[in-house]
Amino acid sequence: MLKKAGILLPVFSLPNKYGIGSLGKSAYKFVDFLKGCGQSYWQVLPLNPTIYGDSPYQSPSAFAGNPYFVDVDMLIEEGLLTQEFADGFLRNDEKIDYGYLFESRHFLLRKAFERFNINSEDYRLFKENNAFWLDDYSLFMSIKEYRSNVQWSEWPDEEKYRRDIKALRREYAGSIEFWNFVQYEFYSQYSKLKSYANKKGIEIIGDMPIYVAYDSVDVWANPSNYLLDEELKPRLVAGVPPDLFSEDGQLWGNPIYDWEKMKKENFSWWMDRLKIAYKLYDILRIDHFRAFESYYVVDGDAETAKKGEWREGVGMAFFRELYKTIPGAKIIAEDLGIITDKVRKLLKQTGYPGMKVLHFAFCSDNSDYLPKNIKTSNCIVYAGTHDNMTTPQWLKSLSEKELKLFKKVCKPKKGEDYTHCLIRTAMSTKADRVIICMADYLGLGEDGRINEPSTTGKNWTWRMKDKYASKKLRESIKELTAMRPEVK
Repeated sequence: MLKKAGILLPVFSLPNKYGIGSLGKSAYKFVDFLKGCGQSYWQVLPLNPTIYGDSPYQSPSAFAGNPYFVDVDMLIEEGLLTQEFADGFLRNDEKIDYGYLFESRHFLLRKAFERFNINSEDYRLFKENNAFWLDDYSLFMSIKEYRSNVQWSEWPDEEKYRRDIKALRREYAGSIEFWNFVQYEFYSQYSKLKSYANKKGIEIIGDMPIYVAYDSVDVWANPSNYLLDEELKPRLVAGVPPDLFSEDGQLWGNPIYDWEKMKKENFSWWMDRLKIAYKLYDILRIDHFRAFESYYVVDGDAETAKKGEWREGVGMAFFRELYKTIPGAKIIAEDLGIITDKVRKLLKQTGYPGMKVLHFAFCSDNSDYLPKNIKTSNCIVYAGTHDNMTTPQWLKSLSEKELKLFKKVCKPKKGEDYTHCLIRTAMSTKADRVIICMADYLGLGEDGRINEPSTTGKNWTWRMKDKYASKKLRESIKELTAMRPEVK
């Protein structure tokens, strides 16, 4: 059996004439590109809406799709927009301008909504089948829009505490219908894209943040799922402790789940979340997997993550419920960071593949990420991930000692580009699957970096140029992928 490979590219980075990647023609072309390169997977980042900071890992909903990804040209084809009107939103910026999108995209979508038939049977069924999350989401977004997008904890008490939901639904009925429409368009467009990809033999690997944002419908609608005080403020928040890279640790600020309550309810909220995820993805990468074994918490009013504590996670109880609810669910465990023997034991119990990132391999001769130390096929090898530098950028950052080890391990051929060499090394490992960032295949430096953790203002903005799919690139990727060894 031939081992497989894929490419990591966020939807937002796809070429598009309206300022951000979407679920339209450029997405279909990328699927064709993957097929032509001999790939089996397209790995994306979370598809949820974004809020402050523009991070897909901080979203107002764990269930909703990003309105920015709704394709404008498809709305034109549906007769919901005119080309003349859409042309007013053309953007050729080199980077994604989220400020512009925030100010303009909802106006465009509202224009499309004016022509939409809210009495269609497909739309009715969509609302009916998704009411368990859609009703709260559309109400939340309606109130949030009316309240100038301030955090829900600052809303008037009637709305903050959901004292009369029926009255709120009546009050915001018109706006609720709009937000229902946006989600209908997202899921309709995405379903067609996923079907196309699967027919081409391409599986989509999704990405699920383990925590949700405090300013989200998930917390507002289900506050008892989280450790909040009487004023619905977080008593504890998530983060990671200080390490060699950060003396203050990382204060993420996400509210902590009431895991004991969730366990008593058979993790019903999580199972609903996962059911939606598997409508979007064939395989799911769970971010910060280690929190199922133990998780780090700090006080809700802390300014840094220095003072905190580790708490025992729910462990296999969660995954036993998952096995029953979604049999055969394919998962990748993001097992990076501080990994203990207990985390390794949990990973082994689940049987899920972990991650091996070659950028982390060359700090010592004994690194767990060196190809010689990747002794299992049940893992996913990456050159780097969306949180790393691009490989060309990373290579320039290596110390003399690290570069020497790189050459010793990867053995670059005469005249071989070092990025090509690292990808070739990844392909030669025992791992069942190898995923390479698209920016690495394009040979991009700092301009192609997706995210630099613990920074704001410049992340999640990389846009791939339209003419990327050259014959030379396709042949190079196909040749590298053909190096994958067969399973005996």
